[in-house]
Amino acid sequence: MPRTLSFAPYLITLTLFAYPAWADCEAYRDLEGEIWVDGTCMETPLGERWWPHPLWGEGDQAGSTNWYTKPEVIARALAQVKLSRVLKIGQDYSTEMPLLDQRSFSLRIPGGPTGDAFGKAQVVWNDEFLAAEIGQVGTQFDGFGHIGVQIGKRGDKNGMRFYNGFTGAEILDAYGLKQLGIEKLHPIVARGVLIDIAAFRGVDAMQAGEVISMADVRGALKKQRMADFELQPGDAVLFRTGWERYWIADNEKYNSGCPGIGMEVARWLADAKAGVSAADTWAVDAVPNPDPDCQFCVHAFLQTRHGIVNQENLTLSALAEQNVYTFAYFFTPVPIRGATGSIGSPTVMW
Repeated sequence: MPRTLSFAPYLITLTLFAYPAWADCEAYRDLEGEIWVDGTCMETPLGERWWPHPLWGEGDQAGSTNWYTKPEVIARALAQVKLSRVLKIGQDYSTEMPLLDQRSFSLRIPGGPTGDAFGKAQVVWNDEFLAAEIGQVGTQFDGFGHIGVQIGKRGDKNGMRFYNGFTGAEILDAYGLKQLGIEKLHPIVARGVLIDIAAFRGVDAMQAGEVISMADVRGALKKQRMADFELQPGDAVLFRTGWERYWIADNEKYNSGCPGIGMEVARWLADAKAGVSAADTWAVDAVPNPDPDCQFCVHAFLQTRHGIVNQENLTLSALAEQNVYTFAYFFTPVPIRGATGSIGSPTVMW
């Protein structure tokens, strides 16, 4: 009897360590086997819990941008610059650009000029006033407060889980995110790779809802004479679908959906520990996904589970026309404290 009593506390401790008190491995058993699910303990809609992050640890808010604190990752990026050429790959911001849902973008120059005839030099000047969804319009960059997953009762902020397990209750505030704001991310200096799926398929643009497969990726790399290319941790992967041709030219079509990657390619990115996923579309995911249960599952898998940042609405045709497939990719999210994402002008050099 004394032996039984002496071992009991250790058994209890081990049990609690192996199975967190909050976990219910049967809670989402009906989702077991879905392509976005990991693990066999179905305690969340994504399968097993994804926090703390296995690479960056508990409490981290920078995710894959931590790669850009590593000298070897920066060196790999800068090694791509051989011809001293530079190109911006972001769209211009304007009132004419396609805006999803009820998002808005409005710029005014009040007064015109804002100020005039100042001092003996008679200086005049203009200021702008911008009213906009500053993080989720135009060429946009998703922070980790943008996409999360509801666990349990709908609307329960304690059950909303974001990157690294942060809850809605912990991050949400009417005046900006209290955690996971865009300002938490590091500046990005990555080796970039363009994967031109439209050229591989022989089309000007893919169709909305078409899914980029690993066969497409391998075929495009082979066509680009990169059959032996190996993705490395921290690399930025840019998928060209041709969808940018509808930007402003046909906003209704642009917003109606888009081609993009599916879970097969998402797992490739996650397994390789990519630093950035990006595309010339507004989602990077295929929309609508052919699997009606997998709408934006790539977003949740890459951003929420794996902490891989995402950039959308790029312009990639100029790179493709010049047959530039590897380069240094630079982007620093605008550090608006508490924002869910960032506008900005990503730049590549080669």
